[in-house]
Amino acid sequence: MPKTSKDLLEFWEEQMKLSHTSSNYFFRKSPSHYHMMLIVMNSFKRKENLSVEELKTRLFKTSRPKSALMIKEACEKNFFSLEKKGKDHRKKYVIPTQGFIEEFGNYLTTLKNLSF
Repeated sequence: MPKTSKDLLEFWEEQMKLSHTSSNYFFRKSPSHYHMMLIVMNSFKRKENLSVEELKTRLFKTSRPKSALMIKEACEKNFFSLEKKGKDHRKKYVIPTQGFIEEFGNYLTTLKNLSF
């Protein structure tokens, strides 16, 4: 087996060992979970405010109640937090937590260094 293939396999197995605590496990539950993660992290990188309602709307093929449940669960697992900003305190914005930002950065770095 080529070294890069073994590295990819080892990386995957290591991720699966962390399955109950890792964000990778949570965000791989469904395509909608993964899409939610990408939307939130894209908004964070671009320094754009992402409201809960906007996130629910942008999650395609996911009902609004299911989207709300996914967001709530991500907040409970401390991957995201909700903040009120600006003049309109009725709006809540989805913000990735510092711990998740670091975990996501490490994940991307590892993936960049792997090839198949």
